[in-house]
Amino acid sequence: MTAALAEVRRRIGDEVRIVAVTKGHGVDAVQAALAAGLTDVGESYAQELREKAAVGGVSWHFVGRLQTNKVRQVADLVHLWQSIDRDELADEIARRAPGAAVLVQVNVSGEPQKGGCDPADVAALVARCADIGLGVRGLMTVGHPADPRPGFRLLAGLADDLGLPERSMGMSGDLEIAVEEGATMVRVGRALFGPRPRTPRTVTVGSRPERPLEG
Repeated sequence: MTAALAEVRRRIGDEVRIVAVTKGHGVDAVQAALAAGLTDVGESYAQELREKAAVGGVSWHFVGRLQTNKVRQVADLVHLWQSIDRDELADEIARRAPGAAVLVQVNVSGEPQKGGCDPADVAALVARCADIGLGVRGLMTVGHPADPRPGFRLLAGLADDLGLPERSMGMSGDLEIAVEEGATMVRVGRALFGPRPRTPRTVTVGSRPERPLEG
């Protein structure tokens, strides 16, 4: 883990915040992250987060697509909700965790299988979150696998326009590009922990199946 973290730091520098994404791994991955000095840990499933929550000293980030009926399971645990993509989810988080810190997720690639609101709807969703008392820290996105740069640049521009400081963008395969385009936070799983030991489960949002975000 120490060598893997050093390699990630070599790629992104010392200023960018690392969220260690442990989905699919056991509690030992969380403990390894803490031992290496990483306290920001990301999960995509409510059940997995609850299973690992006994590990102390962690700032939990929820980074996956979330059904509103799962919010109550982790409302007392999440430090930063990174995947707010619709009014209904924002409303439920505001009800279960008043004043919670959130990032609005933006679908910058136009890929229908990915979560996130349309870029044209970002300002309205940010305003909605603020109106109901949520603390909007910034924006989050997942880059297009073929060429993530245009999407990352779009997200940074949207964050600038709205005066939002945090830009959570970049995962194991595109960290350098994300940092070049202004990422303040990256979500890293595979580059820290290796391949997940079990096949990711499919979760359903509304009527659509959605796989968790890769790291």
